[in-house]
Amino acid sequence: MLRTIIHPLSVTALVAFSIAILMAIYPTETLSSSLRGLSIWWEVLFPALFPFFVISELLLGFGIVHFFGKLLDPLMRPLFRLPGIGGFVVTMGYISGYPVGARLTAQLWSQRLITRAEGERLVAFTTTSDPIFLIGAVSVGFFQNAAVAPILAAAHYGGGLLIGFIMRFHDRGAEKKAYEASVHNGKKAQDSGKGTFSRSRISQALKAMHEARLLDGREMGRLLQDSIQSALRLMIVVGGLVVFFSVVMEMLTHAGLVEALSEALRLLFTGIGLPAPLADAGIYGLFEVTLGARAAGTAGTGLMHQLAIAAWVLSWGGLSVHAQIASLLSRTDLRYKPLLIARFAHGLIAMGLVYALWGWLAP
Repeated sequence: MLRTIIHPLSVTALVAFSIAILMAIYPTETLSSSLRGLSIWWEVLFPALFPFFVISELLLGFGIVHFFGKLLDPLMRPLFRLPGIGGFVVTMGYISGYPVGARLTAQLWSQRLITRAEGERLVAFTTTSDPIFLIGAVSVGFFQNAAVAPILAAAHYGGGLLIGFIMRFHDRGAEKKAYEASVHNGKKAQDSGKGTFSRSRISQALKAMHEARLLDGREMGRLLQDSIQSALRLMIVVGGLVVFFSVVMEMLTHAGLVEALSEALRLLFTGIGLPAPLADAGIYGLFEVTLGARAAGTAGTGLMHQLAIAAWVLSWGGLSVHAQIASLLSRTDLRYKPLLIARFAHGLIAMGLVYALWGWLAP
């Protein structure tokens, strides 16, 4: 047992020490990569994510989330084995991009509105890119071709929904016990065949919203202040992770590790019939979404293969996004392993969908 505890810690300490040595050897590169990461956070991530973080806090406080939860319950349970409240997370996650889905899931878990199994399912398929980044940055910016957006979006978001359907089989036994313990506000879901938008369903949803607002009890000024403070704390964590991974990526490049991994992936790609130059995009995307998507767009190996790798990069999310989500889930009992497996599977499914849909949606 001691060996199992010491071994991962020793490896982590060795990696951290190696990176610190590299930072001392390459101080100029360390500074420039830090500034590059800070620029990405301030110019792209902060304006894109901060409003959504504040709004999500306000919507929870006002009970809007509970309203949609009651309304969407008959749709979410049969498809994804999730409470209707998960429909709000899916919508916000797909509109806002990573890590908003994980943030909302952690909030629902902290309010005991979802079980651990449901939370893990929810995070698994709401960790997606936002449409603005997919269309504006990737399609127009990196590929310089807006016509690739439909097939890229269909592969990425379609793959996400398929992951959600597959994850409905995740941890069924644990969910049944927790559901019987009535963690959903102490009430069992009422899915007795009523239409999603029937009058009785809407009145139940309004009642749920009113009860949630009374339970929260904060005045508008206090709720807004708390929402901004919470969003700022989260944005600082996101910014720190972006800067950290920007430096790590630069140091690994100077150490030759990125090139070594690219060479190994080139051999694999050659063996399975993919263009070898796309290996660089795969390795960059392993660590960071923007770098991987940019490398895929400029690879020049044939549009279909380039889009397949870009779909993998967007769906995998990069270790930088994984670290952001892991930090959000650290205060919950949600496990990282289901997310890791789902991200890898999402990447492969999205790649496959690009090839499958090419005949219909090819630009």
